[in-house]
Amino acid sequence: MTAEEYIQLKAFARIDGALLSVMWIASFALYVIGMTKPMMMIGGIIIAVSSPVFTASRVRKFRDIARYGIISFGRAYIYSILTFFYASLLFAIAQFVYFQFIDGGYIISQITEMMSQEPNRQVIQAYGMTDTINESLSIMTKTRPIDYAVNYLTLNIMLGMVLGLPIAALTKKDEKR
Repeated sequence: MTAEEYIQLKAFARIDGALLSVMWIASFALYVIGMTKPMMMIGGIIIAVSSPVFTASRVRKFRDIARYGIISFGRAYIYSILTFFYASLLFAIAQFVYFQFIDGGYIISQITEMMSQEPNRQVIQAYGMTDTINESLSIMTKTRPIDYAVNYLTLNIMLGMVLGLPIAALTKKDEKR
């Protein structure tokens, strides 16, 4: 790969990463809204689960437009990883902004409320998990917004490295001889 081709690959991956991050931000927003409106949460899950399909379609588009229909497994894999990387960075920034300036303890309060509902409380007590749940909630309240953002950043980059393998395998296309 020449330097020019690498610059082109990164430029396309940045654009697709930005688009993927918009999907993830919408998914996260629907998840948060879904804490009080469960049908919205299903929409968020569907968007999140469809992100590998979206990424594969963008790799295919890059292959067909910028690479004239030919892309190696390695180049498709690098493209996928970079797309997930750029999306992860933007999503981490959005999550930091949400937890730092918008949330105000909303998610923790919703989880606490859900755990205190009678059927859930009975299950928690039956399995002897009261202390574990209380400890987990305590840790969550002490977690800083930057920690949430960095954790999801790392998770999403690792996920991109794993999902990039099947995406690259499905989108690679060698020259016909």
